[in-house]
Amino acid sequence: MRTFIQILARHHSAFAQGLLVTLKLVLLVWSAGIIGGGALGICAAKLKNLVGIPVRVASFVLSGIPILVFLFWAHYPLQAILGVVIDPFYTATVVLAIVNIFAVSDLVSNHVSEFPEQYNVAAKVCGLSLRTTIFRIQIPIVFRQIVPALLPLQVMMLHATLFASLISVEETFRMAQRVNSVEYKPIQIYSALALFFLTVSLPVNGLAIWLRSRLTRNISER
Repeated sequence: MRTFIQILARHHSAFAQGLLVTLKLVLLVWSAGIIGGGALGICAAKLKNLVGIPVRVASFVLSGIPILVFLFWAHYPLQAILGVVIDPFYTATVVLAIVNIFAVSDLVSNHVSEFPEQYNVAAKVCGLSLRTTIFRIQIPIVFRQIVPALLPLQVMMLHATLFASLISVEETFRMAQRVNSVEYKPIQIYSALALFFLTVSLPVNGLAIWLRSRLTRNISER
C-alpha cells in the first residue's frame, strides 16, 4: 500500500492526465451513442424501408468487425487512402461513437418496433394528439424498457476506450504503461487501474440490475 501511494504521489500528474483523457473520450462516446443512436433507432423503427434496412445492414457489418480492427483501419489505412493525418484522440472518438450509435440504435429500434399498438389506439380514443402520445406514453414506456440494457452497454464502451491506447491516445491505460516502464511495479499499477474501472463499472451494472427488476416488464400484456 505504501509503495502504491508513493508511486501515485510521484506520478500523480500523469495519472490525472490519463484519467482526464479517458473521461473526455468516454463522455463524447456516450453522448454521441445515446443521442445519435436514440434518434437513429427511432427513425429506423418508424421508417423501416428508408432507414431501418440500411441501419440493420450497417449494424450487421459492424458486428462482424472487432473494435480493435476497426480502430486500426481508421487510424492507418483509411487516413493513408484519404491522404490526411488526424489526431488519434478524434479517430478513437469517432470509431467508438459509431460503434455505440449503431448498438444503441439497434436497442431502441427493437423496443420501439415492439411497442404495442393498443397503447396508441387507447390514446386516440382518449383524444390525445400524436405529439402527446409520443412524449407522454411511448417515450416514457420505451425508456423504462431500454435503460437496464443501455447502462451495461455504456460500461462496455468505457472498457473499449482502452483500445485507444494502441493508437497512441494518452488515456489511462497508456499512462499506466508509461509509469510502469519507469517504476516496474505492475502489480500495484495495474491493480490500481483495475480498481478504477471497478469503481465506475460495478455501480452502473448494479443500477442496471436494480432497474431491470423494478422497471421492465412485458408491455404487450393486456
